[in-house]
Amino acid sequence: MTHLARARAAASPPPTAARIAALDWPAIVATLDADGATLLPGVLSAAHSEALAADYANETMFRSRIVMVRHGFGRGEYKYFTAPLPEMVCALRSALYPPLAAIATRWSAALGETRCFPPRHADFLALCHQAGQTRPTPLLLKYEASDHICLHQDLYGEHVFPLQVAFLLSAPGRDFAGGEFLLVESRPRAQSRALAVPLDQGDGVLFAVHHRPVPGARGYSRATVRHGVNRVRSGRRHVLGVIFHDAR
Repeated sequence: MTHLARARAAASPPPTAARIAALDWPAIVATLDADGATLLPGVLSAAHSEALAADYANETMFRSRIVMVRHGFGRGEYKYFTAPLPEMVCALRSALYPPLAAIATRWSAALGETRCFPPRHADFLALCHQAGQTRPTPLLLKYEASDHICLHQDLYGEHVFPLQVAFLLSAPGRDFAGGEFLLVESRPRAQSRALAVPLDQGDGVLFAVHHRPVPGARGYSRATVRHGVNRVRSGRRHVLGVIFHDAR
């Protein structure tokens, strides 16, 4: 990242609630309900994306580093941020959570559950912390040529928020090739369904964490969702993962 790009990122404010609110939420909700994943276009500027990617080299910002091949997760690595989270990550979490909480509560009702998610992220985090889930879960991921991540779910304790967002920080075609975001959904009495979501730098993909309701002739059924990343063919790909529940 150039000094100019870092200076521009430092001089401009992080994404705000107003910017998140300006997204086309009716279209986002409709696509999410239909597919289990949807695009959040242009949420991060190129300067903010590159500043976050550059943070990967700053070890003081992270609580742990995971090398995927050691755990059978795939190939590549990622780091969990330590507390306090960077201002930009906090801003994204706080601004995205309220509209997502309304979707999460509606999904819960459709699945026959009684859980209502509080409208403020701070209140949901308080529930996590009361249950011993006190470690922050937002993370930065780094993929290089031949790296990938296997299909998985990000579950860290009793309290699981059913939606999360991944932001692409690198520019396809310039910084890397390949590395498509993948979602696989298993429905009762049906074949599994795969979905690839193309992203540009600064875009986010909003997707179901583990389950979502799927309408049918007799009401809603529970679909199981897992996500992963296809093999990177060349270059380097950085991603910011925004998970809304904390971990034990």
